[in-house]
Amino acid sequence: MLTMNVGPLALAVPHIILMVSLLLATLTGWWVGRRSKLNPEAQLFKLLLVAVLVARLAFVVVYFDHFRDDLWGVIDIRDGGFIAWPGVVAAVLLGAWMAWREVTLRTPLGAAMAVGVLVWGFSSFVLNAFEQGTRLPELALRDNQGAPVALHDYVGKPLVINLWATWCPPCRREMPVLAEAQRNESDLTFLFVNQGEGEGIIAEFLASQHLGLDNVLLDTGGQLGQKIGSAALPTTLFYDAEGRQVSSHLGELSRASLAREMEKLKMDTQP
Repeated sequence: MLTMNVGPLALAVPHIILMVSLLLATLTGWWVGRRSKLNPEAQLFKLLLVAVLVARLAFVVVYFDHFRDDLWGVIDIRDGGFIAWPGVVAAVLLGAWMAWREVTLRTPLGAAMAVGVLVWGFSSFVLNAFEQGTRLPELALRDNQGAPVALHDYVGKPLVINLWATWCPPCRREMPVLAEAQRNESDLTFLFVNQGEGEGIIAEFLASQHLGLDNVLLDTGGQLGQKIGSAALPTTLFYDAEGRQVSSHLGELSRASLAREMEKLKMDTQP
């Protein structure tokens, strides 16, 4: 499962893990400090902000070549571009400094940080292990000419599968990035699986955008999204040559975030 539905919203599981970790850390800090009437809630939110900023900065530094021509993209976090571990390290070090400065906060803040980091780390590890145990679904689709195809027909090369729709603004924004990657990455197979739309709408959109996409597939019933447990568009999945899921990305891809995901895929498929 990649998303969970909360009313009309589809929340990514990693985001839910982060929110639950923060909630448990806040409750722990309040519980440990309740007798002395000390609550490290404000400090925890500062640490979260620092973690997010450092994680984003680390991502931008590593993939700066992809931001040279689009400096505004540095602050556009819709691409989900973060490298978590530098953010966690920065937050832990700052938290340790806060606790050292304010003796009365050491116990509640230390306990809260320990619970938050452990819950986030363990849950993220379990999610990653579950994701990498997932296989390419067995599913029959149609190509944009109406001919039947099966997803397993494409096993044999690493796969990048993008779930999209013409009515989805982030899908439309990321499509040129994926089209460029399809032209440049001949060792990967890109599949563009439209969710819930007909041939006419898709053909009109592709013609108007002049994208020149290969491997456009139709999933009129939205079956693939259901099978992988994602109600969000766009969703992009990365599989190795044997059909094992390596990673996934919910939301819009930038050149930088796509480069990172393709690096993971290529590293995983190296002999």
